Amino acid sequence: MRREIDAVVVLAGLSVLAGASSVAISGRVGPAEAAAFRSINRLPDRLEAPMYGVQFLGTLVLAPVVAISAAGLGRRRLAIAVSATTMVKLVAERAVRRLLVKRGRPGIIIGGAVVRSNESAVGLGFVSGHVALTSGIAWAVTPYLRSGWRSAPWGGVLLVALSRIYLGAHSPLDLIGGAGLGLAAGGIANLVVGIDSDART
Repeated sequence: MRREIDAVVVLAGLSVLAGASSVAISGRVGPAEAAAFRSINRLPDRLEAPMYGVQFLGTLVLAPVVAISAAGLGRRRLAIAVSATTMVKLVAERAVRRLLVKRGRPGIIIGGAVVRSNESAVGLGFVSGHVALTSGIAWAVTPYLRSGWRSAPWGGVLLVALSRIYLGAHSPLDLIGGAGLGLAAGGIANLVVGIDSDART
């Protein structure tokens, strides 16, 4: 089963990515973005350990765990969609960084940025791959969740986004661009693979 909402989400995600890219391409960080970054990045140091743990939800370990779990529950389409989302994210993320936007990480472009837990202060920051991955997988799995659980994956996306700012790895615009890319990736995967007819759409 294919859903129109997935096509809408692809277009919306690409629009968000394009909008964020048009601002980030200058390489500069505006006062509002810098203030938003500092309000989270300068939270107490005692949050470092939990934030460092949370950010692992956005690593490539997440995809095989979700895909294997889905396959074990008999959700073959979901398993394939999660894998496809990850592949689209990886290709698109590299394309954005190499061809479109070359904006540095907060340690370079935001004065006074606190970089924690061995996060890199150098290199390219736009877009956030962690947020892209969690957003894409969240969109892919949401149709299969009961209504009371549908906010859970999006809560995970928010926590990952906050952790990446707190650790000094990304600026807010990196996260917005990553969310747009991830939604587009998840929507594309759902359109290609389809949704099980008994999913809770």
